Amino acid sequence: MTTLIVGLILFVGVHSLSIINEPFRNRLSVAMGEGPFKGLYSLVSLAGLVLIVWGYGAARMDPTVIYTPPGWLKHLAFLLLLPVFPLLFATYFPGRIKAKLGHPMLAAVKLWALAHLLANGMLHDLLLFGSFLAWAVADRISMKRRTQRNIPTLPSSKANDIIAVAGGLAVYVVMVMWAHQWLFGVAPA
Repeated sequence: MTTLIVGLILFVGVHSLSIINEPFRNRLSVAMGEGPFKGLYSLVSLAGLVLIVWGYGAARMDPTVIYTPPGWLKHLAFLLLLPVFPLLFATYFPGRIKAKLGHPMLAAVKLWALAHLLANGMLHDLLLFGSFLAWAVADRISMKRRTQRNIPTLPSSKANDIIAVAGGLAVYVVMVMWAHQWLFGVAPA
């Protein structure tokens, strides 16, 4: 469990620099230079992600049950997960979805984390998905008081909404039918 916690601290911590102290993040970026700062940010993120995957896998071998969700919550989780991939696509294929939500990736993370919290009741699930849900909520709230950085995207277009929804739903189907089992060893159905 320690490996999972350290991974979460690294990954969520580095992604929280702007939430906690944006001026410090900006000064650090200027002092180091944008390229080296992004490189270090990426390395810390990658190290955190590797530790999360490793720690989560190890924690699954010796689970601690916190609660046992009723079976119907899995159906609700499937429903909550349906817009996740279209929202992720809408982040990089801007159209009306992105204009309406402002930050579709954060909405996707919140839905993804909440759905998994509803369907899973082990301690390691609460740590992983709870951390991501708390981070996404805090990040969204903090965006009201800080300057937004540009995310490289395609030019905005009405057609991008079709791409986001169609592409996202296709990835959702692949994830449910095959990829979730292959990637995580758990069949969602």
